[in-house]
Amino acid sequence: MQLALNNPTELDALAQQIKCWGRELGFQQIGITAGVTQHDQQRLFNWLAAGYHGEMNYMAQHQAMRCDPAQLLPGTIRIITARMNYLPAAVPFSANPTHAVIARYALGRDYHRVIRKRLKQLAQRIEQQTGAFHYRPLVDSAPVLEKPLAQQAGLGWIGKHTNLINQQAGSWFFLGELYVDLPLPIDPPAVNHCGRCHACLMHCPTAAIIAPYQLDAQRCIAYLTIEHHGAIPESLRSLIGQHIFGCDICQQVCPWNRFAQLTQERDFHPRLQWINADLITLFNWNEPQFLQYTEGTPIRRLGYQRWLRNIAIALGNAPPSLRIWQALIDRLVYPDELVREHIQWALARHNRFTPALY
Repeated sequence: MQLALNNPTELDALAQQIKCWGRELGFQQIGITAGVTQHDQQRLFNWLAAGYHGEMNYMAQHQAMRCDPAQLLPGTIRIITARMNYLPAAVPFSANPTHAVIARYALGRDYHRVIRKRLKQLAQRIEQQTGAFHYRPLVDSAPVLEKPLAQQAGLGWIGKHTNLINQQAGSWFFLGELYVDLPLPIDPPAVNHCGRCHACLMHCPTAAIIAPYQLDAQRCIAYLTIEHHGAIPESLRSLIGQHIFGCDICQQVCPWNRFAQLTQERDFHPRLQWINADLITLFNWNEPQFLQYTEGTPIRRLGYQRWLRNIAIALGNAPPSLRIWQALIDRLVYPDELVREHIQWALARHNRFTPALY
């Protein structure tokens, strides 16, 4: 017998069942909300007006859809939000200046496919209970204000670094949404617990967190190494360190991550080539090797040229050695001007040294 969607008791029971199904499918938490607030919308408008989105022009597009779920999927009245841990146990935070630094979320399989598949499975379980209904699973695949939605659904609060933080689990998790036309009961929004802490602001190497809850993406290492397509500003290159894809520093220093929970998803376990990855080894990959080793990972989206650009900067920030000097010299013949510019910058960082000194 199908559920009576006008019965509050049955809807409450369904909401609880959805949360149980979510845990069975590998999500650590499920929340339900009706949408974002006017405050959330205004924060988006202010951020865009300040130009803090940089080259991420997609953030300025379809603003009405971001703020009104029903414009993205007609008939939507609830958003089921989900979070899934991704922190792997096997990868320490390496301090070796010749090792590449890659954001933890990118060490395993691309999370988009994993989470979207689970959200679809969750929808199918609901459908068995309710009969056919309209739904759409979303994982960074449409104009959605995922962090404000997750906060409204009780999954966590948006911290001063603008990431979502959960009081019991820190911030090392992915988010996904399931838009539905079911009149489910909603969960209370999460309460902010950042307090007086300013650790993320103090430790951001590029001062991208310009004020509590305000991120200038144009200075953010994650933006510069992933979203930015052109030359990275020279004033920021030395601050990037050995980061070649993303940055986790604001999460590493967040006190709430002492409660972080390790992932149980094998798909998110790090691939061997990323564990203590040597910068020169990665720099010496040809394009077919890059495509082979990054297949099925978020890193593939960089493309080979930006991959070399990022590693050239990391090598320029590494301690001088003959091995680094030679690797940079060997790449000077690369036909892409963007890559050569960053290699030349890296060599200039070491120009007070000559091979004879090594």
